Amino acid sequence: MITAVLIDDDVNLREGMKGLLALYAPDIKIIGEADSVASGVNTLTKIDPQVVFLDIQMNDGTGFDMLEKLSEINGKVTSHIVFITAYEHYAIKAFRFSALDFLLKPVSPDDLEKVIDKIRNVLEKDNDYSHIDLLLENIRKKADNFKRIALSNSDGIHLLDISDIIRCESDDNYTKFFIKNRKPILISKTLKEYEELLTEHDFVRIHQSHLINLAYVKSYVKKDNGFVLMNDDSQLPISQRKREQLQDVLLRKLN
Repeated sequence: MITAVLIDDDVNLREGMKGLLALYAPDIKIIGEADSVASGVNTLTKIDPQVVFLDIQMNDGTGFDMLEKLSEINGKVTSHIVFITAYEHYAIKAFRFSALDFLLKPVSPDDLEKVIDKIRNVLEKDNDYSHIDLLLENIRKKADNFKRIALSNSDGIHLLDISDIIRCESDDNYTKFFIKNRKPILISKTLKEYEELLTEHDFVRIHQSHLINLAYVKSYVKKDNGFVLMNDDSQLPISQRKREQLQDVLLRKLN
């Protein structure tokens, strides 16, 4: 049995979530509820659930405020957090960079089942929840250009400086990250998802299978249909439709 707490100021949403969980995740037991930041902090200092379903916007503050207060009291957050939110671009971007789960209102059964599967996988592993610290760091700065990213796989959660990522390579529905001074990390998400996150950090998709950090390009060779030589000595092909774009980007960086 997985223990959980629901924190949302909308009683209808809490009742709806309890109904969905009863249908799609009967192994999740709700052991507490709260309807505000204050009552959420009070509840979570008394009980220690494995999972917290947490609303972002509440009458007396935000779910982020609540996590900050819990961190101050306990030193760290020790539950798996699933945010429940209306569509908020900045918050969702922060969740994706922090490898945190979220559900959009109104919560759909399909989305809930996917998140529940992830919860079960996460709870099977040791987890220090350091990615929550990364989320709070990003929210605190209110910056849109995040410097670190959390990657979650079967080994756990890996926090990386984005500047240390050399390149990403597609492997069917997985993405392999090649990182400065450490072994590659395989993540069960598509390359397209990381292209959307990393493009603003000078990453360029040069091929259907390759996303590269321009900071690690050693040379661009035009012969043999064109390829890029990276600082890790990998030689990567360039798709025909990407060649002109890559040349333009590299020229701009030189000027």
